[in-house]
Amino acid sequence: MNSNNDLGAGSIGRHLTRLAIPAVAAQLVNVLYNMVDRIYVGRIPDVGATALTGLGVCMPLILLISAFAALASMGGAPRSSIKMGEGNHKEAEEILGNCTMILIALGAILTVVFLLFGDTMLMAFGASENTIGYASSYMRIYACGTIFVQLALGLNAFVTAQGFAKTSMITVIIGAVCNVVLDPIFIFGFNMGVEGAALATIISQAISAIYVLHFLTGKKTTLRIRRKNLKLSPKVILPCLALGLAPFIMQSTESIISICFNSSLLKYGGDLAVGAMTILSTVMQFSFLPLVGLTQGAQPIISYNFGAKNADRVKKTFKLTLLVAATYSIIMWLSVMFSPQIFIKLFTDNQELVDFSIKVIRVYMSVSVLFSVQLVCQQTFIAIGNAKTSVFLAVLRKIFLLIPLIFLLPMIFTDQVMAVFLAEPVADFIAVVTTASLFAVQFRKSLKRLSADKNAVNDVKAIPIAEGK
Repeated sequence: MNSNNDLGAGSIGRHLTRLAIPAVAAQLVNVLYNMVDRIYVGRIPDVGATALTGLGVCMPLILLISAFAALASMGGAPRSSIKMGEGNHKEAEEILGNCTMILIALGAILTVVFLLFGDTMLMAFGASENTIGYASSYMRIYACGTIFVQLALGLNAFVTAQGFAKTSMITVIIGAVCNVVLDPIFIFGFNMGVEGAALATIISQAISAIYVLHFLTGKKTTLRIRRKNLKLSPKVILPCLALGLAPFIMQSTESIISICFNSSLLKYGGDLAVGAMTILSTVMQFSFLPLVGLTQGAQPIISYNFGAKNADRVKKTFKLTLLVAATYSIIMWLSVMFSPQIFIKLFTDNQELVDFSIKVIRVYMSVSVLFSVQLVCQQTFIAIGNAKTSVFLAVLRKIFLLIPLIFLLPMIFTDQVMAVFLAEPVADFIAVVTTASLFAVQFRKSLKRLSADKNAVNDVKAIPIAEGK
C-alpha cells in the first residue's frame, strides 16, 4: 500500500473523508440505476403506474443478484484489507483472484436460473395478471446481464478495500451516467418501454464491469487479478464466504421480505398498495445506501488497523463513523416525515398513488432514524472478521422479526394494509436495541484482546534488546 493509502497512520478523519465521500457518492449514484428506471417507466403514457408496479415485482430477483455479489465481495474485501494490514500481500491477492472466479461462476448460474424460472418466480413474488407482462419483459433482459452486475458490484469492493475510493466511485458513476442517458433513448425514443429500461441498465453495468476489470488488471492497483489466483482454493475462498454470509443474508432476505410485502399488500390492498411499496422501497434505499457507502469507506480503515493490532485507531474510526451516520439519518428522517411528497412525486403523477404513498411512508419509515446504529455496528463486526455475530444480527431482524410481523400484524389491527407497513418500524426498533446491546459487550472484548495481543508482540520484540544489555 503506497504512502497516500497508509491507513495505519495519519488523520482518521482525513482517511474517512477520502474513502467515505466517494463511497457514499457511489452508493447514491447506484440508487439512480433503480430510481431512473422507475422515474421514466412511471411516466410512460397511459400505463405508467401499472408498469411501475411491474418493476417493483422484479425487485426481489434484482436484490438476489446483488446479494450473491455481496457473498463474495463483502467477505473477501475485508479479509484482503486485514491481510494487507498484516503485511501479507500474497494472500490478499489470492483472495481477490478466488473471489473474482466465484463472481463469474455465480453470474453464469443465476443467468440460467432466471431465464428458465423467471416468470414462475415473478408470479409467486406478487405479480398480478395486470403486471406480469411488464415484470417478465423487464426481467428477461435484465437476467442476461447478471454476470456484469456480479463483476461490477463485487470487484468494486476490492477497489475500495485498497483505499482507491475515487476509482470505486468512477466505476459506479460511469454506469449510472450511461443509464441516465440510455433510458429515455430506449424507453421513449425506440418505444421499447420496460424492455428499454432493462437494456439500458445491463449495457451500463457491462461498461462498469469492463472499467473495474481494467483497473484491477492494470498497473495502478495495489492488488492485481492474476491468472494463477483464479484457481479456487478452499482454504482461501471458504473463510471469505463465511464472512460474506452476513451481508448475503442481509441482502437476500431483502428479496424474501420484498416477496412477503408484495404478496401481503396484493392480498389486502391490491395493485395500488404494491405500487406504493415500489416507491417506498426506493426511498428507503435512498436513505439506507449512503450509510452503506459510509461504512464501506470506514471498513478498510477498521480492517487494516485491526490486522495491525491498533485498537485505538479501530475505536476512533468506529466513533467517528457512528457520529456521521447518525447525523445523516436524522436529517433524512426529518425530510421524509415533514416533506414526503418531494420523494413520492418523483415517481408518479397518479394522484391516488401519491396520496396513498404519502399516508403510509410516515409509518413505514418512522424508525429509520435509528438506521445508523444498526448498520454501523453490524458492518463493524464484519470489518473485524466477526462473522458469527454479523450473521445472527442479519437473521434476527429479517427472518425472526420482520417476516413474521408482516403476516401477524394484519391479524391484530383493523387496518390490515397499514398493519403490513407497520411491520418494518416494529422490527427495526427491536433489532437496533439488540444490536447495540451485543455490540457494546463484544466490541469492548475485541479491543481488549487486540491490545493484549499487541503488548505480547511488543514484549517478544523487546527480549533480544534486554538480553543484549
